[in-house]
Amino acid sequence: MNKTSVALLYGGRSGEHEVSLRSAASVYKHIDREKYYIHLIGINRQGVWFLQNTPGPVEDVLSIEEDVQMMISVIPGKGLSSSRGPISVDVVLPILHGTFGEDGTLQGLLEIADLPYAGADAGSSYLSMDKDIAKIIWQHHNLPVVPFRSIRKSQTEAKDFDWKDLLEDLKMEFSLPLFIKPSQCGSSVGVSRVEKEDLFQEAMEKAFRYDLKVLVEPAVNAREVECSVVGNESPKAFPPGELVPSHEFYDYDAKYIDPDGAALVIPAVLSQKEAQNVMDIAVRAYSALGCSGMARVDFFMDRLRGELYLNEINTIPGFTSISMFPLMCESGGLDYADLLDELINLALSKYESRHSLRFSLM
Repeated sequence: MNKTSVALLYGGRSGEHEVSLRSAASVYKHIDREKYYIHLIGINRQGVWFLQNTPGPVEDVLSIEEDVQMMISVIPGKGLSSSRGPISVDVVLPILHGTFGEDGTLQGLLEIADLPYAGADAGSSYLSMDKDIAKIIWQHHNLPVVPFRSIRKSQTEAKDFDWKDLLEDLKMEFSLPLFIKPSQCGSSVGVSRVEKEDLFQEAMEKAFRYDLKVLVEPAVNAREVECSVVGNESPKAFPPGELVPSHEFYDYDAKYIDPDGAALVIPAVLSQKEAQNVMDIAVRAYSALGCSGMARVDFFMDRLRGELYLNEINTIPGFTSISMFPLMCESGGLDYADLLDELINLALSKYESRHSLRFSLM
């Protein structure tokens, strides 16, 4: 049997570089090497791609060897190449989180190179990555979201701008505490919970280090519920899970570094009606953004009223040993290796569908 050639991309330029190294190590350990030939391609923090030698026993983190003789070129219409010549790739499995990974830039590059790839396309990736735009679209589809305001960095650079005026304006709309987050970052990078007024400016400036647009939301006394969705035109949601953070909120360390950062309750302790509602809204949110392949949809569930709010969607969710996305799929009957099979099959199917279209009149 001929093996399918898979390019596993990991690393990248975003603040979630380390997360990607952990996710990719887990994927590499679980993918069926009897079915697939794996090209490991590590992307350093400057965005340079390097073909990697086949590693020995993989621990929890993949490394990136920056050998200039193994640098990768992406050639429009011709795929990938190195100094050794063209690299035969049937499908790309991008395990890259955050900026330059799941924001549509990588996906556009892979489409120009004429390579099938797993996950959402360029447009859906961008819409999903920008929390501001995603929430506007969800509101248009009558889906529930936490109230929010978006603030652009350029607004804070105007001559007549005053941080106190902005805070007072936000307090008129929301009450403290507030959550401040970059609009286009994931994994809680740059996120702050602001309980005191004198911490507001610092939290905003921190978020602006990662993005030119920042979201401000009121804190919700809520349970954190998540739902995995897999599929193209007919997506399927899996039974939701719940995160019970031991930190102040589910921050970067709790997600990826501290093994005791949160209790993962899978499946979540919900009534059948509540769980089905989560799954239904997850699929609607996924479809509203035109997603394909995979995503993890995150919710807040109000502890007092039980109301459900969409928080965000991740089109390349974490794949580490403690990541919710593969664990929820496994709980719903799709184990890790079979999940990777499904994502690869969905990628190839999406590529075939797109290539059935005409892009010119000739």
